[in-house]
Amino acid sequence: MARVGITGMGIISAIGDNVQENWLSLKAGKTGIKRIKHLPTQHANEIFVGEIDKANIQLVNHLNLSTSEPWTRTALLGIWAAREAVAQAGGVEEGRVGLISATSVGGMDTTEKYFLDYPNRPELTPYILTHDPGHSSHVIAEDLGIKGYVTTISTACSSAANAILLGAKLIAAGELDRVVVGGTDALSKFTINGFKTLMILSDEHNTPFDQNRKGLNLGEAAAYLVLESQEMIQRHGKKVLGYVSGYGNANDAYHQTASSENGEGATMAMKKALETAGLNPTEIDYINVHGTATANNDLSEGRALFRIFGENTPDFSSTKPYTGHTLAAAGAIEAVFSLLALQNGWMYPNLNFKQGMEEIPLRPLLDGRSKELKHVLSNSFGFGGNCSTLIFSR
Repeated sequence: MARVGITGMGIISAIGDNVQENWLSLKAGKTGIKRIKHLPTQHANEIFVGEIDKANIQLVNHLNLSTSEPWTRTALLGIWAAREAVAQAGGVEEGRVGLISATSVGGMDTTEKYFLDYPNRPELTPYILTHDPGHSSHVIAEDLGIKGYVTTISTACSSAANAILLGAKLIAAGELDRVVVGGTDALSKFTINGFKTLMILSDEHNTPFDQNRKGLNLGEAAAYLVLESQEMIQRHGKKVLGYVSGYGNANDAYHQTASSENGEGATMAMKKALETAGLNPTEIDYINVHGTATANNDLSEGRALFRIFGENTPDFSSTKPYTGHTLAAAGAIEAVFSLLALQNGWMYPNLNFKQGMEEIPLRPLLDGRSKELKHVLSNSFGFGGNCSTLIFSR
């Protein structure tokens, strides 16, 4: 596979407004999981979330955007993170440039507020158009000045991982020279109520891979990477933050929301990623697991890890106790975290863990640890059996 370099990354999450702040929080073991503040919901005192402590108007003002436009929180978070990624990459003006953005919430964080008011308040009509997931992608592309290939991916919680996967494949195939890839999702009543109905929201801080895990904490975030071809990198003498060296996508078609009990999709995705990277399982140094802290997901992923790596499973941990589960953005958030792990030679502790799962002999990393890392594997698994694995290399 042609080497696909990463020249920029940007992020905003519950633990930081940029890459450096996120890194410092990760290094310090600082969580961003708290009671909800900015979104009015009847469940505010029942759940914990990874909420970004900024109202929409604060985001608009910080980004110097017009207050008269129908902004959604999803789009605002996306612009924030994408700008940081492009700035680090030194711009994306030259060559065949694209944007692949992932989202599940789209504009529903805004449209759900006005749903009953549209018939009687024509001034709210512009917000209807923001509901479509593709709207946020085009808003971000316009802000960045990208006029080429723009598309949106929505495969539930593997969305951003698939955006990175597609971007890497387009560059490897010679279709694009540069592509901004990632995802953005805001908290919304729809997702809170939906996950509440599924009975997989925890009323405590989430505990991935713990025997007594009670469910996930939802989060909101955005993160983007700038991928470039080797030709572009060499022509401009770009600094490479890391490489997308492997990727795999599979669908086990097991259930609308549950992962297969034996981790079929996860196993196939990891196997394919290792094959495209040309790596043996023993060459993976650290795994950023999907680790949602739900009963089904953690057991399914754990069994898949054991099928691929056996008793020699590398050090692994979930970073969702820091940010919450950021849905479509999760794969991009954890891509940034994987790159930070590679750059700093640091593996993150799996917060809140107390007791291992009885069904499998695997235990996550419990303390932050220095280690020379060459290859980091990152898993993202979504509803509908959408399983994706990325491998990032130094």
